[in-house]
Amino acid sequence: QVHVVESGGGLVQAGGPLRLSCTTSGLTSDGYAMAWFRQAPGKEREGVACISRTGIETYYLDSVKGRFTISRDNAKTTVYLQMNSLKPEDTAMYYCAARETKYDLCSGVVGFYTYWGQGTQVTVSS
Repeated sequence: QVHVVESGGGLVQAGGPLRLSCTTSGLTSDGYAMAWFRQAPGKEREGVACISRTGIETYYLDSVKGRFTISRDNAKTTVYLQMNSLKPEDTAMYYCAARETKYDLCSGVVGFYTYWGQGTQVTVSS
């Protein structure tokens, strides 16, 4: 049984930082891509950032480049999303996703991932 659990969401003022964490368990291999997605009410889920199994490849949504940083600690099977200079438009439910893969790549596409967490709410007040 694979579990993906997000934490770290909350309410923050515009311009402030927030760090999300995602811990996985039950994955049978040590090679998996991970990603953060978000979904605001009435909008489609979009890929915010992803990181490959070794961290050599990352991807960022254009609107978060320079503000968000994804990283991973494979020893702790955890991926982080450091979010700085938050804006009200960053308000959404943030989801963590994982996919086991032998390739050192990742994707910002929803359909690429197999395992999903329940989400953590991020609210940015103006």
